Amino acid sequence: MEFIELDDQQRLNLVNSDQLYRAWRQARDSMQQYRYGMRFVKRGDKRYLIRFIDARGNGRSLGPDSDKTRQILKHFEQGQAQARTKYDGLTERLRTQIRLNRALRIGRLPRAAAEILAAMNDAGLDREFLVVGTHALYAYESMAAVHVDPGALASDDLDLCFDARRPLQLVTDKLQRQNTAGLLGLLARVDKTYTPMSAPGVFRAVNAKGFMVDLITAQRSMNDSDRVTFGADDLVAAEVPNLHWLINAPKFEHVTIASNGRPVMMQVPDPRAFALHKAWLSQQSTREPVKRQRDKSQAKIAVAIVGRYLTHLPFSQDDLRYLSMDMIHLATQAVSPEQDGDDFLAGLRPVP
Repeated sequence: MEFIELDDQQRLNLVNSDQLYRAWRQARDSMQQYRYGMRFVKRGDKRYLIRFIDARGNGRSLGPDSDKTRQILKHFEQGQAQARTKYDGLTERLRTQIRLNRALRIGRLPRAAAEILAAMNDAGLDREFLVVGTHALYAYESMAAVHVDPGALASDDLDLCFDARRPLQLVTDKLQRQNTAGLLGLLARVDKTYTPMSAPGVFRAVNAKGFMVDLITAQRSMNDSDRVTFGADDLVAAEVPNLHWLINAPKFEHVTIASNGRPVMMQVPDPRAFALHKAWLSQQSTREPVKRQRDKSQAKIAVAIVGRYLTHLPFSQDDLRYLSMDMIHLATQAVSPEQDGDDFLAGLRPVP
């Protein structure tokens, strides 16, 4: 398995992008605290200080006009100004960093996927969904500061996994605060051509260029009859067998660079779990042969990335207790040792 390692300048800018983007996100979140404002409003013959909580003008009173409330307003306006100054400064620095990333050809994540993930970042949804398909490999190669053969990463669909054990209302509320109608509404804000693949109530949306977004979740018991969806006529998650292996794995939040140089946050499963799950999929006779071959190739890529570059993540049974032993043994049989003799999965194989 061959990888192209980033040079010193590329690695420096990858680190800078990560740190700068995280700082920018914090500044953006601070700005959000002030977005609806605070001011005195006359009611009857008195003025009251109102802290607004939404764009419809709803708010709560902090009390009548007094020295105390005037001081509250002063502190609010000072904090708002400071937050704006910091946000504007970091935004300008981020624009410069994006140009550097493009010049150094660091960006790899396809723009269609990056725009969706960026919209989810802005809506505070990046921790609510897990990227579990081919696009997760972009996060792993960024973690290792390497580039993988582009052919192995080519994909026209983004798999977004939601853990149905979490309250659906958390996501619904965040989407409503963005004035979007479900997940489809968020996609339409990115690209108005996103529509359900066939009819409302399906798990897949597709845009005019053929890029698809799949909403999936782990298979549930027959007692769980409620659909996993975030609004009327929204996408409905498809239940996928044994996806709980990825949902139960440790999760990694990593800043990944898009092809246009823009950093975006991705939440992905532990790359070891990804590798073994892909290897397991490659052994399923009910899966299409072309997909099984691709699963095996991607499993080998993830195994090699972890074994060579992410050595703090050992392949050991103690570290992978959330995976079934049958699944581990079947997966390790599917992924043969590298040709150079490295066997990164040795810790998972039973001693003869």
